[in-house]
Amino acid sequence: MALGEPQPLVSVIVVNYRGAEDTITCLSALSAELDYENVELICVDNASGGTDAERIRAAVPGATLIESPVNSGFAGGCNLGAKHAKGTVLAFLNNDARPAPAWVSAAVAELRAQPTVAAVASKVVDWEGTGTDFVDAGLTWFGMGYKRHAGSPLADVPETERDMAKDVLFGTGSAMFVRASVFAELGGFDERFFMFYEDVDLGWRLNLRGWRVRYVPESLAYHRHHGTMNAVDAPETGRETFLLERNALAALYKNLSDESLAKALPAALALAVRRATARGGLDPEQLNLEKGVGPVETDGVAVPRTTLAGVLAIDRFVELMPSLAESRAEEQAARVRTDADLLPLLRKALEPAYPLPDYLRAHEILVEAFGLEQAFGQRRKILVLTGDSITERMAGPAIRAWNIASTLAAEHDVHLITTNPLLSPPPAAFRISSGKFRELDTPVEWADVVILQGHVLELAPTLKKQHANKIVVADVYDPMHLELLEQGKGVPDDQRALDLAGVTKVLDAQLERADFFLCASERQRLFWLGHLAALGRLSPRLYDADPTTQSLLAVVPFGLSPEAPVRTGPGLRSSLGLGESDRVVLWAGGVYSWFDPLTLIRAVDLLRRNRDDARLVFLGMKHPNPEVAEMDIGARTIRLADSLGLTDKHVFFNEQWVPYGERQNWLLDADCGVTTHYEHVETTFAFRTRVLDYLWAGLPIVTTDGDAFADLVRAERLGVVVPAEDAEALAAALEKALYDEEFAAGCVERIAEVARRYTWPEALKPLVEFCRDPRPAADRLPGTADLTTTAPIRGSALVRRDVDLVREYLSQGGPSELARRVGGRVVKVARQRLRRG
Repeated sequence: MALGEPQPLVSVIVVNYRGAEDTITCLSALSAELDYENVELICVDNASGGTDAERIRAAVPGATLIESPVNSGFAGGCNLGAKHAKGTVLAFLNNDARPAPAWVSAAVAELRAQPTVAAVASKVVDWEGTGTDFVDAGLTWFGMGYKRHAGSPLADVPETERDMAKDVLFGTGSAMFVRASVFAELGGFDERFFMFYEDVDLGWRLNLRGWRVRYVPESLAYHRHHGTMNAVDAPETGRETFLLERNALAALYKNLSDESLAKALPAALALAVRRATARGGLDPEQLNLEKGVGPVETDGVAVPRTTLAGVLAIDRFVELMPSLAESRAEEQAARVRTDADLLPLLRKALEPAYPLPDYLRAHEILVEAFGLEQAFGQRRKILVLTGDSITERMAGPAIRAWNIASTLAAEHDVHLITTNPLLSPPPAAFRISSGKFRELDTPVEWADVVILQGHVLELAPTLKKQHANKIVVADVYDPMHLELLEQGKGVPDDQRALDLAGVTKVLDAQLERADFFLCASERQRLFWLGHLAALGRLSPRLYDADPTTQSLLAVVPFGLSPEAPVRTGPGLRSSLGLGESDRVVLWAGGVYSWFDPLTLIRAVDLLRRNRDDARLVFLGMKHPNPEVAEMDIGARTIRLADSLGLTDKHVFFNEQWVPYGERQNWLLDADCGVTTHYEHVETTFAFRTRVLDYLWAGLPIVTTDGDAFADLVRAERLGVVVPAEDAEALAAALEKALYDEEFAAGCVERIAEVARRYTWPEALKPLVEFCRDPRPAADRLPGTADLTTTAPIRGSALVRRDVDLVREYLSQGGPSELARRVGGRVVKVARQRLRRG
């Protein structure tokens, strides 16, 4: 931590049982050895009896002693200490452990540097520092968390496991740290566990809710005792066995998804029974139970305590199920991470853990019979929502949603839904349907990740309330409010203002709700960063988690097919009656208010005077989405072409859009592609998707200056860039692209290289990576709170502050300014008192 940086208050909680010597040693070490000053020591005396409380109070007077009337176990004792803690960070340390000097400071530094880390797992070694207690965590498919490498000589543990920070499923309760606000949000340790696996359960829940648990080897503690999962190396007492077996089932039941639990729970119950019999060396064949020969006790067979403990643990688990079911419902509703997301943190989930021959055989049988390998490697469920029509004739938003779904379907289960009626969609390798409002509730509940665009969030309101924790990706590649500024020019002023306010509100809702954003260009990225900052999303917590903000907002341009276009049918020449020798300029998209087709028509009128074979073709005039209103610019374009005598001679209007799967036939018949627009703010941040088709088909590009693609065309020499509304310059550019064969050939060669950068698999890489490890944005994690807060001003410092304020007010405006400020302060205090009643 930098010199002078405020230190969070850390509340260290130590639970005492019977015999105060270890606790006193531990608390004394905390008082004397730490290099961190802002520490509050809390000792919970867990109904130890005798004189323990008095001895601790006398030996460590600086510690706050809390006496519990009953022994509530490690979980209950820690929770009781947390209720009395004032710190923003809670530290838990076993009473038979001692900290290294940097135990607290290293953990706090990690929490300060990583706002998405909720808990720090300390490195724990034996008392002499030569043996391993905790350097990594693992979890078996049957719910038993374990310390990987526990009991091994420290020198035998690989350095990458021992001395490198990493994410883990849980930290050991013997030495760990948790943000106090997050601990409270999750309800602390589950006291039904009493002890054993309560730390596993907490870490599992933290990870499911999107938080990270981080192993920090510099946060070091020494522990006098060592636990193990190995029944041979360290035989368990009956009580330990009972708690281990019961709590493993409880953790499994609470935290696994429905799909995984359906496979794992029955197998785990069966394996628990086999573990119980294997521990006691009981063999059903030797007992003649299958033949029904008398009760066990009459045969003189002694049943080991650990065997009975294992069976009784299942019985107690059944008794706990009603209350566990309530907890399960809460955890499953709050989770934002899938079982597949957490699989790497389980390390070796299919590890048997116990090397007993009969047990190993049963483990193998159950893993195969219940398909557990598949259950612990599930694909994520991804819902893609678009407000555009999914048909054979798709516009930009639908094309983008379609390719997002298609690309993600290679790794995940994808469902694409349009809020428009579904009419003859193309064949797909993913599910497609339509719906809105209540019809979206079930798909939203099904999904692990929801990707949406346009106005769709307003049609799926449960994402704002009921499913407010669901991970959402907002595709904001289309700045709708900027389009509306231009599109709404013909609307009455009051309605235009209302429309703009409505669209801006829709975008604000997305920007406030989503965990990850997609935009189309670096220009757009700067624009949306400004919008996010204005809404308060670029908070210190989010910034500290990722100063680049790339994990929040990524550039995902519109893409093109990685496969070269292949002719499959007739194109524009045969469809419109154009000759093979005609030189064709293609406008490959719709005609909207923010475009400038009028200057293009005038340019063609100039061009045809010298080049009689020049032809301009508009690919589609009528938008395929019935909800998109016809715009006046289309009619004006046709009227201008008619008035100049160009229609059906030099200018051709294809009324209906060409089916998406056939557009290559029209593109391959063209000689160059064109896009023209006006000079306004929409242009500055626009991403002209039609230009991607020109790249795909290898067409030289003529474009108006001012947008991101104009920069690309100029920088990569892919065609000609012209000023806005300059018909003469545009006519000259078209002539160069159509008739200068050497220039056109050079453009085509360079286009082939650039096009590879814009294929859908390349363009969508940031989204693909996010969906492989989806997490909530740092500022949307549950239970976030500041680690450091400003201390209240009291005493002489308060007087000095008021004197300084008086001087400031007098210098600003004299006695009248001072009177005004003091009057305002009096009113404010009076209002506060009224509110307090």
